[in-house]
Amino acid sequence: MTDHTLERYATGPAGLPVVGLDDIREAREVLRGVAIHTPMEESRWLSAFTGGPVHLKAENLQRTGSFKIRGAYLRISRLSEEERANGVVAASAGNHAQGVALAAGLLGIRSTVFMPEGAPIPKENATRGYGADVIFHGRYLEDALARAREFADQTGAVLIHPFDHPDVVCGQGTAGLEILEQAPDVRTVLVPTGGGGLLAGIAIAVKALRPDVRVVGVQAEGAAAYPASLAAGAPVALTSMQTMADGIAVGRPGDLPFAAVRDHVDDMLTVSEDSLSRALLALVERAKLVVEPAGAAAVAAILDAPQAFETPAVAVLSGGNIDPVLLGKVIRQGMAAAGRYLYLRVCIPDLPGGLATLLSEIGDAGANILEVAHERISPSLTLHEVEVGIQMETRGAAHAARLVERLRERGYRLDP
Repeated sequence: MTDHTLERYATGPAGLPVVGLDDIREAREVLRGVAIHTPMEESRWLSAFTGGPVHLKAENLQRTGSFKIRGAYLRISRLSEEERANGVVAASAGNHAQGVALAAGLLGIRSTVFMPEGAPIPKENATRGYGADVIFHGRYLEDALARAREFADQTGAVLIHPFDHPDVVCGQGTAGLEILEQAPDVRTVLVPTGGGGLLAGIAIAVKALRPDVRVVGVQAEGAAAYPASLAAGAPVALTSMQTMADGIAVGRPGDLPFAAVRDHVDDMLTVSEDSLSRALLALVERAKLVVEPAGAAAVAAILDAPQAFETPAVAVLSGGNIDPVLLGKVIRQGMAAAGRYLYLRVCIPDLPGGLATLLSEIGDAGANILEVAHERISPSLTLHEVEVGIQMETRGAAHAARLVERLRERGYRLDP
């Protein structure tokens, strides 16, 4: 079936549709009353960290918990009656799934969503709650997307691609218009990036109105398809991915977003799993905002290099749909990465009161002991020693360093 929605767009040199500012403005009118004009607030702790104003664009507070409703609704709203009759199909790890399910439900259209195995349970449940049929297939998004294409061919359902369609890029680009209105003096915009739909849309809108603003994409190190693709001059597929940031775990950039990113985006950065954990923990603690790992990517980039971005800066929080179990794990990892957890192996005399004295020293230093384990057999121990492994909670890296120094001053031998 011919995609008649492409007729509204100009065609670029490579035959790809070209999204422009007027297209995004038109999309905004369609989305009025559907997508929320999400809040933006200055983050005082990030601003103090960078030395200039940093604002958080809270797309985690958007309907369905991410920006995806913007593009999904615009795309589905433009289907013909014939196309609507056959329903829609999508592939997603969760956020696009929810956007498609809600948009289809609002428009009275049947929806089917293919999810990769291991997609977060809350995202699956929410997608079903919005009325979609959910089917699991494959390990990665690309596997689910291939099955969704097969389903579309077999049933006539219209594939709603998560990022590689001009309507989707236009819808996501409406967030860019809001950013410029909410932070008119912005100098840098940082955007979490998977397939590139959000980044492409925001970059097109921002550069059309403010070409002086620096636009930066941020990917997870374990799923960073854009750096190699940009270097090669064309989308290049990753052979494997490993990241907790399922919302941006995309193995190949979309053709349309890639072209827009290549032409309009200034930098593409990557952040580690530890950086994502630290950023997520900081957002919970300091901003009182719950985000998923993908949604914390822009903040992670700022925390990694606070002086690298001209301010005022805007960090887009792209989503907040996180499994509570994963949230607990990420918070613990973030605390460890921030030096809030400390594990020490300490040699003490194997005498009555030896352990109690050590624990008193740690308590007097203000650390909270979480776990204690004895080791009596080790080549490094003398006949009259015992090794104690202690897991504790500290107030941060500086506090942990002072605790270590205190124990050494008291004559304790710490094994690395």
